[in-house]
Amino acid sequence: MSEEFVKVTSTSSVPSGSLKAVSIGRDQIVLANVDGKYYAMGSVCTHAQCDLSEGTLEGETIICSGHAAEWDLKSGQAKFMMPLPSEPLFDVKVEGSDILLRKRQ
Repeated sequence: MSEEFVKVTSTSSVPSGSLKAVSIGRDQIVLANVDGKYYAMGSVCTHAQCDLSEGTLEGETIICSGHAAEWDLKSGQAKFMMPLPSEPLFDVKVEGSDILLRKRQ
């Protein structure tokens, strides 16, 4: 079953260099704008269960506000000494000023 893209917000609500919390159903998602390229992944840090949308964006890395765990937006992987479960990734599509997401299979 292929999931459809769902509108979650507008481009004006996610300026370059910022993070925004959005959701699709039960999925909590952090949306990031890195120089006009949008990334989306699960927003619950698997290290400390903090909301990654409250973290800091440095390039294509989110730094968690809880314990400074670093997350790669491209892979959903933690850049951490101990292995942590990955964050789920979402495909991003921009149509006009709308941002749409779809969970990757």
